[in-house]
Amino acid sequence: MFTGIVTDVGRIVETKVTGDLRARIATRYDVGGIDIGASIACDGVCLTVVALGAEPEGWFDVEISGETVSKTNIGHNGWPVGKRVNLERALKVGDELGGHIVSGHVDGVAEVISVRPEGGSVRVTFRAPEALAKFIAPKGSVALNGTSLTVNEVAGAEFGVNMIPHTQEVTTWGEVAVGDKVNLEVDTMARYVARLREYD
Repeated sequence: MFTGIVTDVGRIVETKVTGDLRARIATRYDVGGIDIGASIACDGVCLTVVALGAEPEGWFDVEISGETVSKTNIGHNGWPVGKRVNLERALKVGDELGGHIVSGHVDGVAEVISVRPEGGSVRVTFRAPEALAKFIAPKGSVALNGTSLTVNEVAGAEFGVNMIPHTQEVTTWGEVAVGDKVNLEVDTMARYVARLREYD
């Protein structure tokens, strides 16, 4: 489990196909404190660490299944080398819940359709897949590329969020552009409420 509070921005060093996809991600995390088999959210995708190293910089390898590729913005050939990705290590018992409960199981891919300055912040509008739109509500939470964000407004499948300067500085959201495809995980509570309503 995660909270959507990004704690590092990693960089894709290489990707290769080994049956499944395999990616190497450079990180500022102390790799000596990461276990093989640990879960790390990479742009919101919960991935398992399969190798670690510290030369020439700290890095970890993850393997990515075809199912994960089909539901995310990773693409069949993997993230491009040099791409920056939001990272978050899994919660430990007693950790502060600063965002909202995030599973790292991406529901689909949303598209950025508008980016505009709003004071010192940036208002970003997304278009969600139609099947996921019903789970997104004003003042509700979503995870976008692994970042816990509050929804400001909703109109059909389109919704807007406000990126404050801090969020832009400590995540990849300072680089957002129209046309970007982003990993979307809807709020777990919204998913359960919708499911329960099917049986009313």
